[in-house]
Amino acid sequence: VQLQAFGGGLVQTGGCLRLSCAVSGRALHTYGMGWLRQAPGNGREFVATIAWSGTYTHYTDPVKGRFTISRDNAENTVYLQMNNLKPEDTAIFYCAAQLWGYAATSRDDYEYWGQGTVVTVSS
Repeated sequence: VQLQAFGGGLVQTGGCLRLSCAVSGRALHTYGMGWLRQAPGNGREFVATIAWSGTYTHYTDPVKGRFTISRDNAENTVYLQMNNLKPEDTAIFYCAAQLWGYAATSRDDYEYWGQGTVVTVSS
């Protein structure tokens, strides 16, 4: 399976972005999907996940209430809507997939990765 993330960019504090992750090679509905990010000088950290069934989502505390993960299996695409962005959200954002994944919150849970898209939030 191949993943391609896009939608990053430069926004001001309080702005919004929607990241997309296009999945090809296998039907999306068989994968739990996640977004993880890596800020400069830091390791790759969990941001959000959505179960293969779409019935469960989970977020890291700093983004709760601001970010929303969703999936469109018909379009083979996963989204991350990011609202009220803060400078500390600046990072490379990666989408990732785990076969039949349900609540994958560790980078080690994921089997497939996209190339990353850069999000920069200016103060």
